[in-house]
Formats: sequence, structure tokens, C-alpha cells
Amino acid sequence: MIAHTQTNLAKSKVLIVDDDPQNIHILLEILKNDYAIVAAKNGKKALELVRQTPQPDLIVLDVMMPDMDGYALCQAIKSCSETQDIPIIFISALDRALDKVKAFDVGGIDYITKPFQREEILVRIATHIEIYHLRQRLYHQTIQLTDKNQKLLRSNQDLQVQYHRIKTTQLQLIQAEKMAFLEELMAGIVHEINNPTDFINVNIELARTYVQKLFGLIDFLLQECPRNGTHIQDELEAVDLELLREDLPKLINSMDLGIDRLCEVSNSLRTFFRDDRDHKVEFNLHDGIDRTLLILKHRTKSNEERQAIEIVKNYGNIPEIYCFPGQLNQVFLHLLANAIDAIDEANKGKTLAEIKADLNRITIETKMLGYEQVQVCIQDNGCGMEPETQAQIFEQGFTTNEVSKGTGLGMAIAKQIVTEKHEGTITCKSKLGEGTEFIISLPIR
Repeated sequence: MIAHTQTNLAKSKVLIVDDDPQNIHILLEILKNDYAIVAAKNGKKALELVRQTPQPDLIVLDVMMPDMDGYALCQAIKSCSETQDIPIIFISALDRALDKVKAFDVGGIDYITKPFQREEILVRIATHIEIYHLRQRLYHQTIQLTDKNQKLLRSNQDLQVQYHRIKTTQLQLIQAEKMAFLEELMAGIVHEINNPTDFINVNIELARTYVQKLFGLIDFLLQECPRNGTHIQDELEAVDLELLREDLPKLINSMDLGIDRLCEVSNSLRTFFRDDRDHKVEFNLHDGIDRTLLILKHRTKSNEERQAIEIVKNYGNIPEIYCFPGQLNQVFLHLLANAIDAIDEANKGKTLAEIKADLNRITIETKMLGYEQVQVCIQDNGCGMEPETQAQIFEQGFTTNEVSKGTGLGMAIAKQIVTEKHEGTITCKSKLGEGTEFIISLPIR
């Protein structure tokens, strides 16, 4: 086993440091067949040889030397970062425990007392050189593993960045496709509403004029006809002329108001998903919220299961902001639709009396945040969320809806619009059974 080790380490370099030429000669005779030997008679020369390339794989160091003893030389070698790992074996005639302890304290790895034996020298040197080489290999492998690990970390970071970009691009594509579809759909609906609305609007004015003329004609005819004609009086009572005279203008005015309402809805639909994706424009957030509420009005009305949802508006004095109005309207639509869903969920299993005791309510508040930001808060008194749900609410693909009833993209898109498109923030506060509040902060410019 010794021969095997020595053969493997035949090219290892050993530095012998001893002021006694006889000791150097003895060690040289023992080691020359298996190692490349260099020798020094003093500490100064030893330091020169240690720093040469290649460095020694091991140093055999005598303790007792003039000028610089073995302990001082060992400390000098260990104090240098380039040589501190070279193993040092002390050789000495001193056999006291104190001398051996001191040798290990200054950095030695072994201590051999004189006179030494050939086999002992060979075994100890071979063992320590092998350990040294193993430590070097381990060190280099550690460096390689560290380098590979850093590369893997960089690759992982790159993959995460790419994954985030893919998710962002996917959301943008879905959002753009969704917006394009809704714009096309709304344009078609608005067109279908506007045609009959314009027709009716024009004819209402004509109908109002014709009614006035007919009443004028009736008054003229009554003046010209005999007042005592029984059949005329009977007919006037049958048609209730006075009621017609009073009620018909009101009826036409009601129709006029209905047409105005249709025009308002049509205008809201037309501007709700306006094509503003190329650049930001000035926009009144209150107008956007009001249009959203108008579109969702059919869902806030009372139905067989619950009372109407009360909409409380606490609008503050906020300026117009530079933004993408259509996209912010989409955010308001998601949040308000979710609030209505939460209220409907909370009302399941309740009686009308129980619902009346705690009226359905959505509160919308706007205010300034300092001088450069506005805040929009949308709060409901619906079912609320579990903490686990609240933590995932903005994640792409996460949804609390049943299968086939939601894609889990609405809130992720809303967050992207607020944070990436407008450099704002959106947060959620919720308590199970009490309701949810979404808080949006947006820069004015």
C-alpha cells in the first residue's frame, strides 16, 4: 500500500528545511525515488523556494534553526494566502509535549521526533500529500460546483424573467383580444340602438307638434259645433278629453326621457372601451366609474333573491389624470362585477328579512394622496375572502368561480393595467363574512 501511494505521488514536490546537511542527506536518500526534492538550510532560503512555481506539495521542517526557527518560519508561511495551505511536518529531537503542542498551534499538521524511521517518514509524508491533493481537488471541485451553481442561478433568473415576460405578453394579448372583441361588440350594439333611437327621437318632436295641432283643431271644432248637442257631450265624456289633454303631453315627454336614457346608455357603451391604447389622455375617473355603474345597473337592481344593491359614492375633489381610460374602465368593471358577485354569494340562503337587516351596499370613495396621486377605494359588504384566497387573488389563472364560469385572468389583468400600464398600486383587504375592499392608487401624470 505504501509503494502504491508513493508511485501515485512520484512527481509530488517536497521541500526539506534543516540547518544540518546530514539530516537533509538522510531525508533525501529516503525520499528521492518517490518525490521531487528541494532543500533549504535556513528560513530565508525556504521562503524563496516556497514561493516558486510549482509550490511544494509538502514541507518537512526542522524546529531548531539559527536566525529563524521552525515555528517562526511556519507562521510566516501560514500568514501568506498563497502558501498557507501547504502541509508542514515538523521534525525535531525535542520530544516534550509542549514543543509538539506549539508546533500544531503555529499550523503544523504532524510532528516526527528524531531519530526517525524510514517507513514512518514515507507513510506520514505519503498520507499528508495525499490528503493535501484531495483537499486541492475538493477545493477546485467546490469552485467548479460554485461556478456551475451560479450559472444555474443565472439561468434560473433568466428563465424567471422570460417566464414573467411570457405571462405579461400572454395577459397583454388576452387583454388586447378581449378589448378588440368588446369594442367590436359594443360598436355593433351602439349602432343597432342608435338607428331606431334617432328615428324615434325625430318622430317624437313631430308627434308633439301634431298633438298640439289636433288639440287646437278639437278646440276649434267645439267652438263651431252646437254646445247643446247631446251626442257630442256623450262622446267627449267617453274619450275623457280633459284627461287626454293633460296626459298625452306627459306621455310624449316620458318617451322623450326614455330616448334620452337610451342615448346616454349608447354613449356610455361607445366610450367605455374607447381605443386609447397608443397614448395616455386626460380622463375624469368619476365619469369612468359612473359609466361602469350604468353598464352594470341591471345587476344592481333588486331581483327575486335580494334587494337592490345600494351604491354609495363618496367622490372627493380630484383632478383629471393622464391614463388609458378604456383600460381603467376595464379595471372598474372587474372590481365592481366581483363586488356584486360577492354580495350575491353572501345572500345565498338568507331570507329577505335577513337581507333587509343588512342592506347590500357597494361604497366607492375617491380622494387625493398628497399632491401627485389619487386613490380609488371600492368596498362591498359581501362574503369576503379567506386569507389564502386573498393572497392569490392577483395571480394569473387563480379563480374562485366554478369550472367554466371564469378564467382567472380578470384580476391579473386588472393588476397589470394598474401597476405596469399606469405605474400605480392595487391592494386588497378582506375579512371572511364581512366584505372586501380594493384600493387603487394612480399617479396624476
